[in-house]
Amino acid sequence: MTSLHEVLKIAVENNASDIHVKENSPVFYRIDGTMIGCDFTASHELIYTFIDQVANAKQKEALESTGDLDLSHREDEVGRFRVNIHRQRGLIGITFRWVKSEILNFEQLGLPAALTEISKAKRGIIIITGTTGSGKSTTMAAILQYINTYRQEHVITIEDPIEFEFEDASSVFEQREVGLDTDSFAGALKHALRQDPDIIMVGEMRDRISFEAALQAADTGHLVITTLHASNAAQTITRILDMFEKNEQDAIREALATNLCAVISQRLAPLAGGSGRAPVNEIMINTPIVGKLIQEDRLEKLGAAIQGGQGDGMMNFNQCLLELVNSGKVDRLDALAISDNPEGLKMNFEGIFLSADAGGGLVG
Repeated sequence: MTSLHEVLKIAVENNASDIHVKENSPVFYRIDGTMIGCDFTASHELIYTFIDQVANAKQKEALESTGDLDLSHREDEVGRFRVNIHRQRGLIGITFRWVKSEILNFEQLGLPAALTEISKAKRGIIIITGTTGSGKSTTMAAILQYINTYRQEHVITIEDPIEFEFEDASSVFEQREVGLDTDSFAGALKHALRQDPDIIMVGEMRDRISFEAALQAADTGHLVITTLHASNAAQTITRILDMFEKNEQDAIREALATNLCAVISQRLAPLAGGSGRAPVNEIMINTPIVGKLIQEDRLEKLGAAIQGGQGDGMMNFNQCLLELVNSGKVDRLDALAISDNPEGLKMNFEGIFLSADAGGGLVG
């Protein structure tokens, strides 16, 4: 294995999500969440050959000055990859993430039916959260593809870099890449409002300036879809508030209570008896109860509101895990390992459920 083409081709042939390459170390592939090494070691010279193949002169200058670079790369007859080049211990490391060309729908991905209704929203903010590698981008692409199939909208995406490429169907897409088509998320968001959008997708919400622009877009009747690194709905609201000074947070709570559409939090669980992983979701819809809790800064009550909100399309992680276990898609032990409340999930397996009230009794 001596070429970038071969390194990436092996990843695709083995359905690896990520490839890790660093100087004088074996190449590692992440397959179904597990890191698997190979007997090929990347030399200093080969690493820089790879960089020459994926980065242009301007990008290499940025890498030299900052030590980090994000970009996208298309390998002929293999596919598209999101690429991060970085320094570690004075040496270069490269991480490739395979971006599959086919955009799967909700059913194919095993996502909850509630996402169909969420995708019909005309205005507001939809936030998809989770850790790195939890499938946020794939879920967001499925939402956008639903819109592309069933709605007539003008969609502007702002990404760093562009991952999934959309072909116009019922909707018209314009995809802008930070560093290539625009200087920043915040700047692109500001200008997007002058480009007659119906829907704006922001690849990742990174700072308060971007979030203020997203709130402005939602407040003026647009739908904003974005991602954030947070483990659940309550932490998502906390992370957003932490972007702002204390004296600004009341106004942001008010804006969220008015403009938030939904928070979709996601994890991945190993599929039972085979390869692949299943999405595990917590879904919070901004009902009047949820909006009131956000406005009044009672975020500790959001969990109970989600648990009791199944009639509105909400679910918590345990409710989703229980469905996956009962359908045979996920093993009990794997479900317990992923759950925030494994003791509660064990009770659910036995048919015992606590009511949505924090102090509620048992439901048999």
